[in-house]
Amino acid sequence: MELTPAAAVLLRQLRATHGPLMFHQSGGCCDGSAPMCYPAGEFRTGASDVLLADLAVDGVAEPVSFWMSSSQYERWSHTRLIVDVVPGRGSGFSLEAPEGVRFLIRSRLVQEPTT
Repeated sequence: MELTPAAAVLLRQLRATHGPLMFHQSGGCCDGSAPMCYPAGEFRTGASDVLLADLAVDGVAEPVSFWMSSSQYERWSHTRLIVDVVPGRGSGFSLEAPEGVRFLIRSRLVQEPTT
């Protein structure tokens, strides 16, 4: 899992305003299929969530955890996930919404070596 430079810039801005951060991607419809950014611990994860990564962001003291529902993880497990940011309004619950941008996931297929 990785971050684009634009996502890292936005995370530094959000960290300065909101404190430690976390992501959750539920896999629901509409906004639920995009990664949502919350203050760390504000979204309650459960047994059906998978911790994919603790993302290191230059300029942010602590890692940003990235959680995904296990059903969504099954669909994405064969890909390299990249957190990016694009113009446009996402969910009102995600911290970046007032900034006029939204986080999204890009992916690259992970190919298994052939023998």
